[in-house]
Amino acid sequence: MAEVTFKGTPMTLVGKEVKIGDTAPDFTVLDNSLQQVKLNDFKGKVKIISIVPSVDTGVCSEQTKRFSEEAEKLPDVKVFTISMDLPFAQKRWKSENGIDQIDIFSDHRDANFGTNYGVLMQELRLLARSVFIIDEEGTVRYTEYVSEGTNHPNYEKAIEAVQKITS
Repeated sequence: MAEVTFKGTPMTLVGKEVKIGDTAPDFTVLDNSLQQVKLNDFKGKVKIISIVPSVDTGVCSEQTKRFSEEAEKLPDVKVFTISMDLPFAQKRWKSENGIDQIDIFSDHRDANFGTNYGVLMQELRLLARSVFIIDEEGTVRYTEYVSEGTNHPNYEKAIEAVQKITS
């Protein structure tokens, strides 16, 4: 299992770690209109799934903005962020930050994504910072469980993984 800390404190991750080559587990999250969204809704598309504890914090905000910028350069790739924030807060954040290239989905209701991808931090009931790249067939092609929750993911490696799939 991935080892993750948050502000230096070790966290217990709930669920099974997802590995490269695995079939991506399905999940159910909520969009900003409280409608259910599933991974299968994006079947046939390459997906970048960016996971943050809360979009209302510095690193999470920067991560979401960075992947939004990358989405502009990757028109055939579905890019979205998942956090435990309430859908209303996500919608407000998107509006305040002019984000329209990506969706932000909420796992607050039942932590389905968090447990299916092994990123639910039991002690905080927040999602551990991570990135998953899933190809059109639903195979996991890249994973990063960021070892310290206050650090940025490796954006360049994630984008390289997408480019290998799409080129």
